[in-house]
Amino acid sequence: MNRATVESIIAALEAGRTPSLQVEALSADAAQKIAAGMTVADIPVFQRALRAMDEHDLAWLGFKVVENADVAMSNVDNEVTKKFGDAGSANGESFVFFMNDAKDCVCAHEYSARDLMQMKDVTRGPAMHNYQFDGLYWQAEPLFQAKHVWLLGASDVACELAKLAKHVGFQVTVCDYDPVYINAERFPDAHLVFFEGGNFDDLQKYAAAPADYVCVLTRGHMYDPQSCAWAAKCGAHYIGMMGCKGKNETVHDLVIGLGASEEDWNRIKRPIGLKFGAKTPAELAIAIVAELIDVRYQENYSAEARAMHEAHIR
Repeated sequence: MNRATVESIIAALEAGRTPSLQVEALSADAAQKIAAGMTVADIPVFQRALRAMDEHDLAWLGFKVVENADVAMSNVDNEVTKKFGDAGSANGESFVFFMNDAKDCVCAHEYSARDLMQMKDVTRGPAMHNYQFDGLYWQAEPLFQAKHVWLLGASDVACELAKLAKHVGFQVTVCDYDPVYINAERFPDAHLVFFEGGNFDDLQKYAAAPADYVCVLTRGHMYDPQSCAWAAKCGAHYIGMMGCKGKNETVHDLVIGLGASEEDWNRIKRPIGLKFGAKTPAELAIAIVAELIDVRYQENYSAEARAMHEAHIR
């Protein structure tokens, strides 16, 4: 959700109108139900969202969608989950709330201890508790920009990786020169960059941002050196290269010859991906996206926050 949308919701509520609530995570009916229940009391939720955007905070707008109020309120915890009292949801109201990673919650409506647990959990998105209890469900819309990952080379691994990366919340761009490989059928959910001239020379027309992730996956490794040197020059946050030790020395010399430094070379993760015996394109894609998730996790959370999270899940 962008700033203009949040500001328009505040303006509508201040004027006593039902705002237009268009949220990717919600159906049109669910969005309409929540919007219809909003009042001026909900304005602080959206004001807090604007502040989070200004502060580049990890934060979300969350949505409680009640389908059956009696069931939602009467559900109690089972014998496995942590107990949150004898009540289910606080009431039969659908509502919007703000939640950031520090668990700063802003909500104009009554909520129970169970509701709060789900409000916190939904921000993991997609979360395990979204549909855990009958009568209601939860969704969340991030207030921050998704990490951008470049897949340099439309290989079979890239094809599998693009799907997985999109599914876990990355914005994906795929670059290649061969229309047999780079096309909407193979990459339906990615932004495609087609290079003219039958090579990767057009890559120089583009620039990765310092916050971006770059995966070098060129077919036959022909353009790995050019891709690595480009990513290093851009100062991308993460650079990983497909391949084995056998080609590293050759690629190293070519990358250095293209103007990269030894420090740049040492920053390139090679081979790309977590090591657990992956061999097929799909398996390699899983190994790579797992590494991207881990890099993003370490980037987004402090060492203290990671330690608390890891202690909690053991």
